Amino acid sequence: MSTAAKRTVRTVLQTVVAFALALPAIVHAAGIPEALPWVAGALTAAGGLTRVMALPSVEALLDRVGLGLADDTDPGR
Repeated sequence: MSTAAKRTVRTVLQTVVAFALALPAIVHAAGIPEALPWVAGALTAAGGLTRVMALPSVEALLDRVGLGLADDTDPGR
């Protein structure tokens, strides 16, 4: 997989995580009751995803599936 494709996939993953991180603020700003089952479920999933992406082992996992960029020395690849 080319470096550009890796960066695109990682950017999409980071966007999902950023949305998950911002979801509680979005819910609060919209005035949606947090006690609604679907809102509570979405907030729980967002919190879990954010926590998982913060783990150092995530980079190792991305390396295993071919999305790691830490050892990329050829920028044209």
